[in-house]
Amino acid sequence: MLENLIYGFGVAATFQNLSACFIGALLGTAIGVLPGIGPLATISLLLPLTFGMPSTTAIIMLAGIYYGAQYGGSTTSILMNLPGEVSSVITTLDGYQMAKNGQAGPALAVAAIGSFIAGCVATLVVAIAGPLLTAVALSFGPADYFSLMLLGLIVASVLSEGNVVKSIAMMIAGVGIGLVGTDVQTGQQRFTFDIPELSDGIGFAPMAMGMFGIAEVIRNLEMPEVREALKTRISRLWLTGEEWRRVAAPIARGTTLGTLVGILPGGGAALSSMGAYTLERRVSRNKHLFGKGAIEGVAAPESANNAAAQTSFIPLLTLGIPANAVMALMIGALIIQGIQPGPRMIEAQPDLFWGLIASMWLGNLMLVVINLPLIGMWVRLLKVPYDLMYPAILVFCAIGVYSLNNNNFDVFVTVVFAFLGYLFSKIGCPPAPMLIGFVLGPMMEEHLRRAMLLSRGDPMVFLERPISATLLVLAVIAVAAMAIPSLRKGKEEALHQA
Repeated sequence: MLENLIYGFGVAATFQNLSACFIGALLGTAIGVLPGIGPLATISLLLPLTFGMPSTTAIIMLAGIYYGAQYGGSTTSILMNLPGEVSSVITTLDGYQMAKNGQAGPALAVAAIGSFIAGCVATLVVAIAGPLLTAVALSFGPADYFSLMLLGLIVASVLSEGNVVKSIAMMIAGVGIGLVGTDVQTGQQRFTFDIPELSDGIGFAPMAMGMFGIAEVIRNLEMPEVREALKTRISRLWLTGEEWRRVAAPIARGTTLGTLVGILPGGGAALSSMGAYTLERRVSRNKHLFGKGAIEGVAAPESANNAAAQTSFIPLLTLGIPANAVMALMIGALIIQGIQPGPRMIEAQPDLFWGLIASMWLGNLMLVVINLPLIGMWVRLLKVPYDLMYPAILVFCAIGVYSLNNNNFDVFVTVVFAFLGYLFSKIGCPPAPMLIGFVLGPMMEEHLRRAMLLSRGDPMVFLERPISATLLVLAVIAVAAMAIPSLRKGKEEALHQA
């Protein structure tokens, strides 16, 4: 592994890849600082920009945007009580209170230090676990892959935000949209409604840019723009000895929890930060300070969200399965680059695999430099009116989508999905399960067909293989865990009405 990491640093340390890492970290911090613009929308908007780049350079930059947003989101949470990123919502509880108490500097410092330590540890876990899981995944057959992807879809839907039934419905819709186009085996067109442009299927970039990029712009225009930065002067961007003693254990616990949760389908940074805060509030010796400016309440969630952002790359790089919607975008970016993510990627694309892992360490170091000394610049960035930003975003989207195939139809598809994304947000349907279903649907169909061909049409192959059977049992348990509380609640309501 040491030889591979040295090789990875050689790849990541080239001028082109270092520049991409820095640009990604800088952009990630900026979109984390700006409320209302998350990494999901930004990565979807920037997908066309990566088409002319080498695959390793493109993924390094997109990865930097993702984990950089976890850093930047803490800045507005602490200084303005306004989370720039979903995973930083929990940081507002104690971060803003610390700032009001004149401790904005230590709050920003512990957020950056905790994120840096967690990012480095989680990246080491990726480097160790990646090859091990790849070796295991190489023993998987088509039936095992189908069951694994089915489990991933179910768990992602169960753990997503909002109503579980709506999440599952969106996931199924995403699978259906992913099957639009020409059947590879029979050559027959399906779900194309005699529209020639749909014969190759619905493009990943137009869907992602519309559903997450433009729809996010529309939602932001609805909201009143209230940005009032803290008037207190920021000083002492470091920790005292006593503060170090108080945050050491929370950083360790947050890093551990975030590392584990990030690997799970549907986990991600938001879930890990909330879990870390809840855990810390229970085990801390300073429970009475939580909600009033406890430094532990900043250290734990900020460590957890960055650790989760790094380890969510493990299932992507080893199994080709997205742990969350951002990883689904990463898979889309790889496929557009002509790379099939999965267990053979470590052998077929060692530059990408080890170069990405090495770039995460370099990116985390860059983020400490970007965040702490440039706090003043980020505060000034918050004063830019959104009315001046959104026209440039929309123009960039239109140019980017059109440039994919020089086709007006892609622009129309983007507009349709922008409308759908906005509509779904109004009726409480989370779009993330749809994107994950869209990515995994065609892969599931391919493995399902292979399994049925090898078994000569016998569906028992999914139960006869131990790995597949175990994964299906876990899927049933996940569905039961989702359904039982709803059934109990329904019975209690029925008894109460009677």
